[in-house]
Amino acid sequence: MPALSLLEALQRVPDHRSRRGRSYPLPAVLALLVLGFLLGRRSLTAIARLVPDHGGDLALLLGFPRCQAPCVSALSRILQRLDVQSFERVLGDWIHQATLGLTPQQPPDPPPPLPVHLDGKTLRGSRIPDADLPGVHLLAAFAPSVQGVLAQVRVDSKTNEHKAALELLGLLPRRPGGHLISGDAIFCQKEVCAAVAERGDHYLFVVKDNQPGLAVDIDAGLAFAAAARTFSPKAALTSRPLPPPSVRARPRRTAAASSAARWRAHQS
Repeated sequence: MPALSLLEALQRVPDHRSRRGRSYPLPAVLALLVLGFLLGRRSLTAIARLVPDHGGDLALLLGFPRCQAPCVSALSRILQRLDVQSFERVLGDWIHQATLGLTPQQPPDPPPPLPVHLDGKTLRGSRIPDADLPGVHLLAAFAPSVQGVLAQVRVDSKTNEHKAALELLGLLPRRPGGHLISGDAIFCQKEVCAAVAERGDHYLFVVKDNQPGLAVDIDAGLAFAAAARTFSPKAALTSRPLPPPSVRARPRRTAAASSAARWRAHQS
């Protein structure tokens, strides 16, 4: 089955607005938002200026019925009714389909795992110190090969990122060959590693002082491996230093031998 275009994928996002309130098609609005972010426009005001800046034909290409796009207030109202989880799932599935196209026509058996990095960020502008709002913190699974987010969850203020990672792994689409999950030291936890292994994926996490026993074991293992690569039994035997003269073995005569020597000297 051929891969869907982004415009076709956005049509799968459910629209919870009433029939009478759909002046602008939701797929076209989402396409306008995506295009605005790709062009570096980080506010609704700047995104609403896209069609006036580039002409009404842009609105028709995005799927609007007329050469007109929604204003700032209309965009705000539409986003308030947006099913965020469904929107993120549609985007994640679309990006996942794009990663399948990276596999060669004759892939190896099994295909190599797809690198995915876990990273948490606070949404820009969501933190309001005057209102004592800490901001919206998100944990994302980012695929560098396609420069896209495969899955994303919101991290509650009372939840650690490694706990949210367990939920995120449940949303990450599976693929042939699996994933190579990487992340900071905060994800180096038994529960996260077990969840990755249970999916059939691989993990590569940083180890710091939060796991002192594991860090010592890794250092000892690496040191042993380095020594084993250069170890030679023959060189170890030939390079062994001799003991000092004071402790070297000297020939000793027994008491009986000494007596026999004195008797022979007396007889002569």
